Amino acid sequence: MLPALEVKGISKKFSIRHESPYLSLRDRVMDLFKPSHTSHEDFWALRNVSFEVQPGESIGIIGKNGAGKSTLLKILSKITPPTQGKIIGRGRIASLLEVGTGFHPELTGRENIFLNGSILGMKRQEIISKFDAIIDFAGTERFLDTPLKHYSSGMQLRLAFAVAAFLEPEILVIDEVLAVGDAEFQKKCIGKMEDVSRSGRTILFVSHNMAAVQSLCTTCLLLQRGELKSIGPSADVVAQYLTSMESQALNTSGFIQVHPPDSEKPIRTIEVLCDNNRSSVAYMGCQLEIRVSFKAVERLTTPVLGIIIKDNYGTPLIGINNRHYQGNFVTPPLKEGYISMKIPYLALFEGAYHVDVHLGDEFKDIEVLQDCFQFTVEPLAFSGSGELPPKSINRMFMKDITWMLNSSRHVE
Repeated sequence: MLPALEVKGISKKFSIRHESPYLSLRDRVMDLFKPSHTSHEDFWALRNVSFEVQPGESIGIIGKNGAGKSTLLKILSKITPPTQGKIIGRGRIASLLEVGTGFHPELTGRENIFLNGSILGMKRQEIISKFDAIIDFAGTERFLDTPLKHYSSGMQLRLAFAVAAFLEPEILVIDEVLAVGDAEFQKKCIGKMEDVSRSGRTILFVSHNMAAVQSLCTTCLLLQRGELKSIGPSADVVAQYLTSMESQALNTSGFIQVHPPDSEKPIRTIEVLCDNNRSSVAYMGCQLEIRVSFKAVERLTTPVLGIIIKDNYGTPLIGINNRHYQGNFVTPPLKEGYISMKIPYLALFEGAYHVDVHLGDEFKDIEVLQDCFQFTVEPLAFSGSGELPPKSINRMFMKDITWMLNSSRHVE
């Protein structure tokens, strides 16, 4: 059987323009008589990427931001041509790359459904036969004859996904755009993609959600700086990716120097303390403190510290900032200091956890560090029985749960 998609030696080059530094009006007038100071740099977003996708295969494409994932999907969707190489696709390709892609904002939802079907080469009768299923899945029946420009981003996403999935292309290409939808809709989308895969059609799925990739995709590609680093079973490639992207480990004392003292970036150091002892290893049920020191260029009037703790698959488990719990800090404007966050009882199971740190001034982010460090949680029996609930179905635990057995036939 011939592959549904053959990618042979794909490369993509972009030209980056560098402007001359800021000049006064007088300097600019004088420069009219001098050679141009503008320069160009070649940037290769993809280099010599080759792979095949079989009919009915679900392929996950993973990698860090800037690895070339979205560029690859745009080339596969024929939105942008490759600089080198070629693609052989056998069947219709439908893509969902960005909210609103392929839709006309002045046309109604109804008209856009027929427009997309026509672009895919479908006859009007084919589109009509799928029309009710598309509307039912998208949940946009009330707004069917409203111009798309009046739709919210979530409504546009629901309609776009329904059109792409239900018009039955042989190859379905989906980027991280699903992150725009709510949790319920994401669950519906994953279920529909599983149905699409079981029906023998091909899926290419880009996501930073490793759990979703492993659930949906049998095979995975790992892109790194525009090159194909690895291809193979999803579990193996995801494990390789997580190993390669491991956050900076804390030293054994629970301390990390983020930026040097002479840096203009504000976050300087991060400390992790377990029961007031600085350590890179915490244990279940301890008091966890994360302390972030900063030195900003401009004074902060309303400092905000945000912390996101994620599991080894990149799934957020805790996402909080000080405004959620005690409101804004009341302080005179200051340039340096430290902000501390204490969790009185750490309810995470044993394992390795990655942390994002957001430092802001009221509603504006000053610096965001993604996966800037990791720490480990060790097991500790917290119940009278000395046993722990199974880790396979628990991500967090609760200590104070009361159980009661009563021999009475009814509750008083």
